[in-house]
Amino acid sequence: MFLVTGATGSLGRRIVRSLCRRGESVRAFVRLEARYADLEQLGAEIFIGDLCHRELIERALQGVRYVISAHGSGPGGNVSQVDYQANIDLIEAAQKQAVDHFVFVSVLGADRYYDDAPVFKAKREVEKYLSRHSLPYTILRPSGFASDLLARARNFERTGFYLLIGRKENRTSIVSTDDLSEIAIHCVSLPEARNRTFAVGGPESLRRDEIPCIFEKVFNRAGQILHLPIEVFDAARSLIGLVNPAIGRDLGTLRVLLANEYTCDPHEVQQVFSIELESLHHFLRRNLQFST
Repeated sequence: MFLVTGATGSLGRRIVRSLCRRGESVRAFVRLEARYADLEQLGAEIFIGDLCHRELIERALQGVRYVISAHGSGPGGNVSQVDYQANIDLIEAAQKQAVDHFVFVSVLGADRYYDDAPVFKAKREVEKYLSRHSLPYTILRPSGFASDLLARARNFERTGFYLLIGRKENRTSIVSTDDLSEIAIHCVSLPEARNRTFAVGGPESLRRDEIPCIFEKVFNRAGQILHLPIEVFDAARSLIGLVNPAIGRDLGTLRVLLANEYTCDPHEVQQVFSIELESLHHFLRRNLQFST
């Protein structure tokens, strides 16, 4: 039995779907207000709860062999409770239940100690906590999810505009969310993945201004980049912080994402997991229902 947290997110939903299609037993930890009917129809066991309640985590882990932690607080969420404490409680409960393997989905750059990025800090502290325990684990540090670009691609299709904040030349290794889901699943059965940390990106290191060029190819239309320097974002964040300091602090994670590069060498992941990583162009065409 697998337990997947964040089961209705872009990654978690893919993990649950893939496990169900493989005939694996999977328990999807979801919030009551989330959309989970499709997962239930596929055969997933639905566990409705709140990760901020340790007793519910312990109940969800009963009979579980493998845990895949794929949840996150999301915009405006409680990073301390969801990204940090819920994972700590999940690790402790998993060790108590003697689960066979724990897969933690972190973030590329978690080890760079970005003081202004609460999500990065929370992920890094969870990584350190997990690595100190005897619980078998794998830590995945993915770059940006390709699925996060689907809404922007559809907006580009409608308007022809692409908003780019920060340096155009910064590079990123966008990872196919479907590839990442398969890697997360395979972690539990590969001895080579035991007690290791992997940076997970796509097969290409893209400049940020190359992403709208890919949109142009996908939709066969010309577009225009609306470029805003990072200083504009900083000014807006400062103003927001005067009105709502909490939101101003939360925007620190977004600022870190906008201002830095997130690339990694794909060869180790390709070798260990025997996977041919999908390009962003192929992912978009496939998920936007274009022929490849």
